[in-house]
Amino acid sequence: MKASDLFVKALENEGVEYIFGIPGEENLDLLDSLRGSKIKFILTRHEQAAAFMAATYGRLTGRAGVCLATLGPGATNLVTAIAYAQLGAMPLVVITGQKPIKAGLQGKFQILDIVRMMEPLVKDSEQIVYGRQIPSLVRGAFRIAEEERPGAVHLELPEDIARDEVEDETVFPRQTIHRVFASDRAIEKAVEVIKAAKRPLLLVGAGANRKRIRQPLSDFVNKIGIKFFNTQMGKGVLSGDDSHFIGTAAFSSNDYLHEAIKKADLIINVGHDIVEKPPFIMKGDEQKVIHVNFHSAQIKDIYYPQVEVVGNISNSIDRITTALSGCHACNNEWLEAIRQRTREAIHALDDDTSFPMLPQRVVADVRKVMDHDGIVSLDNGMFKLWFARHYHTYQPNTLLLDNALATMGAGLPSAIACALMYPDRQVVAVCGDGGFMMNSQELETAVRLKLNLITIIFNDSGYGMIKWKQAAQDLPDFALDFNNPDFVMYAQSYGATGHRIASSEELIPTMEQAFTDGGVHVIDLPIDYSQNTKTLLDDLKQFDH
Repeated sequence: MKASDLFVKALENEGVEYIFGIPGEENLDLLDSLRGSKIKFILTRHEQAAAFMAATYGRLTGRAGVCLATLGPGATNLVTAIAYAQLGAMPLVVITGQKPIKAGLQGKFQILDIVRMMEPLVKDSEQIVYGRQIPSLVRGAFRIAEEERPGAVHLELPEDIARDEVEDETVFPRQTIHRVFASDRAIEKAVEVIKAAKRPLLLVGAGANRKRIRQPLSDFVNKIGIKFFNTQMGKGVLSGDDSHFIGTAAFSSNDYLHEAIKKADLIINVGHDIVEKPPFIMKGDEQKVIHVNFHSAQIKDIYYPQVEVVGNISNSIDRITTALSGCHACNNEWLEAIRQRTREAIHALDDDTSFPMLPQRVVADVRKVMDHDGIVSLDNGMFKLWFARHYHTYQPNTLLLDNALATMGAGLPSAIACALMYPDRQVVAVCGDGGFMMNSQELETAVRLKLNLITIIFNDSGYGMIKWKQAAQDLPDFALDFNNPDFVMYAQSYGATGHRIASSEELIPTMEQAFTDGGVHVIDLPIDYSQNTKTLLDDLKQFDH
């Protein structure tokens, strides 16, 4: 058999459902081997979008998504999305082609050292130099990508190696990785500290969203009565409808929520990931922090937990819950007023009727339309803060946001992956006009795949997040405005349906009709960001002390 046939056999053995990408001539043998495979090849319009889609598959399933590109410019186009997966802990296997390595006839044409280029971005980067290496390298790539902490792995398959004849090698079976359990002493120490606390809080971070730990955490919360908050990427692990929920830490300090965080004498931090914008900043030793995670804490001057429970999170939480006999955190009088104040502030403008629409009203309207299992995929921009603070999630990974690399351009491709994987669930991409245009060509991919998908574009004709930062530093408005195409006509040119919102009352019925009709829809939504400074800066100055 050809080595490329063996490569596809190894991918099938890993349970690969989709490969996203753009092939080049160096991938043609692999592409031909895929032709007879049960793996679906999803052709995209840009390599970056392909890797965003594959990373999102990995994020939602825990199994590595796969993307494919050719050498040179194809491989370099993957870089941003690989960094997105690596920083965001999304399992991803990247396959690139290369010119023949045994006898090249084209000098250095298009040739870059892609293996070395990838090394700083991934967990492992390897060139396949013999066909017989394929079973072990593919098995190793998926294992490394998927084990904690998940991330990206790169394999380069040169075209002459792909074409080589090899024996029908046996592929290596997938194995269950049994994670280590925390020591008894670590559990005992955590229980001791929890029992001594007067004002404990639970924090749910990104690492908790990667594994099935919802039930153990729910049991823990209900048994000891503790209130909880989450990071941006920890949203959905526990329901935002839970009476114990107090909010999302979209900032590192000086938000309504941080009034409670400052008063807490203990924070139980489950699934903390240091790549996220810090949800709180440690100062001194008066406030205790228990770090519960698959791996030990990365100590920084803003994060140095006094107690670490390192091992399988589910097992650790189960054992801590069992060891606690009473309702150790049921006295929540100290934070009820804070919780009420936070909710009132967050929802104060849910029914605002002004137009262009305020982001607070948009978030509230989107929440009213979406089912509990509906997925909102956020691009990056000013709106991400509004959704992070205001959008309640009821199930894991139903608000996909990137609080690690925080790159623009990921929202639409990620939503496409969701719509492909879950055709019976509502899927909405929320993008700024800047981020949308970075991968807007993927509308063609969505239409070609006959997906059901809505994209909402927050249209303010500028890079709103940076304009807000500019204003916060008392700098003059400069160099951040641009012009947009007619988004309705733009959508129609791809075969999608375009809508333009003309009043605050139109968004909900437009979304509902779009879901009823099915297909790909683009909603041009004029947005009013004029309150950014007041609501996200001036109103919060009361907490500066």
